[in-house]
Amino acid sequence: MKVILLKDVKGTGKKGEVKEVSDGYAQNFLIKNGHAKPATGGNIKILETQHAAVERHKQEEKEAAQELGKTLEELTVQLKAKSGEGGRLFGAITSKQIAEALSKQGHKIDKRKIDLDEPIRTLGVTQVTVKLHPEVKATLKVQVTEE
Repeated sequence: MKVILLKDVKGTGKKGEVKEVSDGYAQNFLIKNGHAKPATGGNIKILETQHAAVERHKQEEKEAAQELGKTLEELTVQLKAKSGEGGRLFGAITSKQIAEALSKQGHKIDKRKIDLDEPIRTLGVTQVTVKLHPEVKATLKVQVTEE
């Protein structure tokens, strides 16, 4: 019997897959417990439209991330910090401070998406990578000036 899985079922398959299973397993376990539904023509068409909607949504997210990336490429974030001899900072500039400065400029970005290998410890301009989407990255300029 062919069924469409509604949930991930260990040993059988992942959600959204169409699988061929024995009649007893399908009727007595999968369908009875709400893990699957019969793979009729109508149910398969519904599944296909759902897949198309998910793909369209993913594409829209990617396009929005690309637009935001273009905006961030042109942007320079200005931060002020106390510094000592040779332009070394007292403390450091972290991804949290960069995210807060971006939110003040109207761009809401999670600090975990800002890829900072180590905190910024010197004055000047630093290039910082921001991961906006699994396939989209942008480079942001962070300028640290003396307070």
